Amino acid sequence: MLWLAIARPAITTSAALKSEISPNPAVLRRYVEIISQGFAPRDVDHPENLAKLADYLAGEFRSFGARVSYQEFAVEHLQYKNVLAEYGPETADVVVIGAHYDTAGDQPGADDNASGVAGLLELGRLLGQTKLTAKVVLAAYTLEEPPLFGTDSMGSAVHAKSLWTNRASVKLMISLEMIGYFSDRKNSQGFPFSLLKLFYPSAGNFIIVVDQVFSDQARRLKQRMSAASDLPVYSINAPAWVPGVDFSDHVNFWQRGYPAVMVTDTSFYRNDAYHSRRDTAERLDYFKMAQVVGGVFAYVAQPEGTH
Repeated sequence: MLWLAIARPAITTSAALKSEISPNPAVLRRYVEIISQGFAPRDVDHPENLAKLADYLAGEFRSFGARVSYQEFAVEHLQYKNVLAEYGPETADVVVIGAHYDTAGDQPGADDNASGVAGLLELGRLLGQTKLTAKVVLAAYTLEEPPLFGTDSMGSAVHAKSLWTNRASVKLMISLEMIGYFSDRKNSQGFPFSLLKLFYPSAGNFIIVVDQVFSDQARRLKQRMSAASDLPVYSINAPAWVPGVDFSDHVNFWQRGYPAVMVTDTSFYRNDAYHSRRDTAERLDYFKMAQVVGGVFAYVAQPEGTH
């Protein structure tokens, strides 16, 4: 019963949802290298680099046919901006997929979180070739990292508040938070509690979907992602007091009452270069990263009930 409550197993048909268009690992690598090397440093103390990166992301999304806008806001008299790329028809329901493009200090931030932003850009390219039945917003957020994490100055907090104020119907928010680091080495995967070793592999060669305790969104997304490739996909339903469960932009959507999940390689529980200058592009697995992006695309491109 404990396993059922935490891991939420899902019955899947392997590779049933493979698409004719798919993410390109080489393109993902190029994006990670551009973001991690070309716009450094990109922390709160370098708003000029964050602005340049925001403009670059906006240009890429526009090239894919997205409807692009900036969401600008001020923090201590300095200007910052989210980049919002809309796809599909103007429906009442909307799916938001977000990733933060800032770093915690002067570091490359390849996994954290150039990987998530690269995934967002590849999703933008794929969605530009897809006929959607509902609106999808790809959101590149700024100021997720300390010292502003957990404050109303997070870019995702600004976005979530605006959606809530406008009474938007958010079907699901998906946060892409570190999706590029994998290891087949035994005991390369860490956990906040030893009990979790009973439910998850010891090798960090899987992706995980993090959700709230009483939500079924993670299981549904996991099922779609598992059917899109052979990458192992797990989920966890846990309270926010478990360290790491609320460590990304999805937390601001939870606080507004919206369903939200985090897709992650588990961050510092696996990647020992977390928040360091060793978090560089060559350490990532772009083939597996492409499988993650392809799984999220399968969920967005094919509404529930279609196969």
